[in-house]
Amino acid sequence: MTSLLDLIGYDRWILHVLLLLPLVGAVVVSRLPSTQAKRGALWVSGVEFVLSLGLWWAVDTAPGTLQLVSEYAWLPRWGISYAVGIDGISLFMVLLSTGLTFLSVLGSWTYITEQERGFYALLLVLLTGMLGVFLATDLFLFYVAWEVMLIPMYFIIGVWGGTNRLYAAIKFFLFTMVGSLLMLVAIIAMVWMVGRATGTYSFAYQHLLDNRAALDGIAPWLFAAFALAFAIKVPVFPLHTWLPDAHVEAPTAGSVILAGVLLKMGTYGFLRFAVPFFPGVALGPVVSQLVVILAVIGIVYGALVAMVQPDIKKLVAYSSVSHLGFVMLGIWAATVQSVQGALMVMIAHGLSTGALFFLVGMLYERRHTREIASFGGIAKVVPVFATILTITALASIGLPGLSGFIGEFLVLIGSYTAHPTATIIATTGVIFAAAYLLWALQRMIFNPLDHPDNEQLSDLTRRELAVILPLVAGMIWLGLYPKPILDRMEPATQHYLEVISTAPIPDTVIAHDAPARTQVEAR
Repeated sequence: MTSLLDLIGYDRWILHVLLLLPLVGAVVVSRLPSTQAKRGALWVSGVEFVLSLGLWWAVDTAPGTLQLVSEYAWLPRWGISYAVGIDGISLFMVLLSTGLTFLSVLGSWTYITEQERGFYALLLVLLTGMLGVFLATDLFLFYVAWEVMLIPMYFIIGVWGGTNRLYAAIKFFLFTMVGSLLMLVAIIAMVWMVGRATGTYSFAYQHLLDNRAALDGIAPWLFAAFALAFAIKVPVFPLHTWLPDAHVEAPTAGSVILAGVLLKMGTYGFLRFAVPFFPGVALGPVVSQLVVILAVIGIVYGALVAMVQPDIKKLVAYSSVSHLGFVMLGIWAATVQSVQGALMVMIAHGLSTGALFFLVGMLYERRHTREIASFGGIAKVVPVFATILTITALASIGLPGLSGFIGEFLVLIGSYTAHPTATIIATTGVIFAAAYLLWALQRMIFNPLDHPDNEQLSDLTRRELAVILPLVAGMIWLGLYPKPILDRMEPATQHYLEVISTAPIPDTVIAHDAPARTQVEAR
């Protein structure tokens, strides 16, 4: 496979094609007849996903640094370039983005029946924005991609969403916009300060990272601006209030992309930008303690609130607050195991929660309700649906042998030395997750079949199986054999820890971070 990729020069053009193809496809789809729009979007997203699979072999993850890097002058007078690259951290986010977008197009086949051209065109534009965030190595390009992502999601929720879609869309837009504007101010300030110190004004990621010492004077303020933008996107408690509304009101594809990819853009931002640029602030005792406390609150609070939700879609939405709390805990523990665990939770959450939203959407198409009390005993009439829902819920819980287990296990193991009390409290989140999901399963599919409207439900169609089975396969693969993924992300994780260890960090943090420092030094 590698020789074939070399033969066609895959590494020279693939990142550019991945960014450009959805934009071209969006233009084409927007001009097709409504009946052909979804077929055009399916072809474009399918080709995009197939092309992205080659990255598994093309990206040399062994060095841990950015690969397939290319840079072209965009606005040279202002130090702005079109610059892209990929490593073992962003690789899986790219694959998750292309895969879930393709499945979202297929999953919307019968759900979206009005203004189809606009919906599918926006979905493709959204894909370009997501990939731009994960591939950009120029901070101006990163910011542009971040904003490009915001606009189509606003319209996807606001036009094709539920009854309160405008409220949810505006709330999502305002929360994200406030954070991103502050981040833009911080980016400009970074470029100016580094430029004044070095004589080179550039938005290039590596240039700014290499000269981050010039930022020491106002590093806390710069970190705060980045952290707010990313914390809103995660979302970190108490900035999570936009998420349940957006999830509940969004169409199925919007919920899948929102949970599967957009939330990960926040945690990716911490890993790629906020912590590496300002490790002395991020890993200092005050900020570190604050983030860990908020992460643990999010884990427990999200699970407890999910437990009392009557709407199954809102239950899944609050579960995301809980799961992403594990990611934040893993990032701030800053050990190899915890960071790898955080990345695995990001991937596993994209698969299982994406599948849960697909399944909820499929059920909604049949019954036009998401109330848990409206179901009961449906395993008797839709056994395939019930089986897949059970597997997906168990994966989300973190059952050993399925995708959710390995990530949460690594986070808890890797975080215990740095934050033992927080880790012990976070462990209760796993118990609460089992409570709210198993209870929901019992009420929906295992109780008596006592609602006449459920007696005529149809089981999953071949198209719906084509949407959901790849995600189930991914959950099983990650649960039984995560080694290939862990091997590919470990060098990037090691490099990340080396980067954040080269800046002065308070002694209290160094003492807590001894396992990570020992592994980095041994390497």
